[in-house]
Formats: sequence, C-alpha cells, structure tokens
Amino acid sequence: MPLSEEELRLLEQMERALVEEDPKLASTLRGTAFRRSARRRAIIAGACFVLGVVVLMTGAVAQITPVGIVGFVIMLGSATVALTAIRGQHAPAAADPRTIQHPSRGGFTVVDGGRSGRTRRPRRGRSGHSGHSFMQRMDERWRRRREDGGF
Repeated sequence: MPLSEEELRLLEQMERALVEEDPKLASTLRGTAFRRSARRRAIIAGACFVLGVVVLMTGAVAQITPVGIVGFVIMLGSATVALTAIRGQHAPAAADPRTIQHPSRGGFTVVDGGRSGRTRRPRRGRSGHSGHSFMQRMDERWRRRREDGGF
C-alpha cells in the first residue's frame, strides 16, 4: 500500500530531525563507512587480480600447469570480490530494490510508498480481435497490406 503525501512528509521531517539530533548516527545510516570499505576491497581485489595474471603467465611461460591454474583461481576470486564490492558501492540499498535515493535529505533511502522499482506496462487488449487466432490476425494484416498497395 503506497504511503500518503502526509505520511511521506512526516517521514521526511523525522529524518531531518534525526540528522540534526545525531549527525554521527545519520552518517552511519547513510553508509559512508560502507562505501569506503567497499572501495578499499575493490582496490585490493584489483591488485590481487594483477598478481593472479602474473602467476598465470609465470605458469604458462615455465610450462607448470598447476601454477597457471592457481593464477587463474586467484584472478577469478579477486574479480568476484571486486565486482561484489563495486556493485554494493553503486547500490547502497541493495537489500531492498524498492528504495530510492533522496539527495535533498543527504542520501537517506526511503521506500517509495510501497511501489516496486519497475514500472509495469499495461497489457494490450485484443480490441477488435477477440476470439481470433494468431494466424487469422496475420491473414487479416496480409490482406490489408495487399489492398493498400504495400508491395
């Protein structure tokens, strides 16, 4: 059920009061420390990826297969960690995709009245085609094209 305008306004007032009363808690809730640690993890994972490339190439040049496999595993693991950290950094409210970012409130996230993040397209009805099969509709289109001189 979507939040009413009054409820959204009250929620914004409560968030502003929280920022004024306890800015440190508000900063923690914004996730700045989380973003910083995610960035640090991504940088370390990038360095490990480069190390994995070096180990892989060393194994390939020295023709030592197990060393090459270890290098590949290092690369795979570090790429996974880096992508997870980057994805978490760009989506601070990844736990709930229905949240939206409000820059006017310093980065707090608020559920947008219970609406999902995706917009649904209305289904197209079969106006004038109720009960017709697909092939009948295609035949009708073909006839119209031929009559209009579409060839």
